Amino acid sequence: MKDRFQRFAYAVSDVTGTPHAFLLALMVVVVWGVSGPLFRFSDSWQLVINTGTTVVTFLMVFLIQATQTRETRALHLKLDELVRAQRRARNTFADLEHATDDELEELEAEFRKIRARASARQNAIDEARRH
Repeated sequence: MKDRFQRFAYAVSDVTGTPHAFLLALMVVVVWGVSGPLFRFSDSWQLVINTGTTVVTFLMVFLIQATQTRETRALHLKLDELVRAQRRARNTFADLEHATDDELEELEAEFRKIRARASARQNAIDEARRH
């Protein structure tokens, strides 16, 4: 069932992520808006668009989340493989998405220091070239 849902989610994602799907949705809204005077802008007329958009949005949230979760997992696995394949890379970076917040903050601080040193070196080089 999981595979069928995944295939369905990707198929829906492929179809709904097109300009044609957007134009279809836009046309539905235009037709609804133009039909307002015909239905005297009644509560039922408003309920149709409110209910329709709510149901579609509710279902699309789950489909979008399913495709994004799968793509994110695949991307992390690819990145983990690249980290693992590099001799000089720290393999502790593989599977980093499961690190604690404290561990991530330590790494961020380390990389801020590295960036600051690199920036200082580059500024010194730029300054030397100007003179």
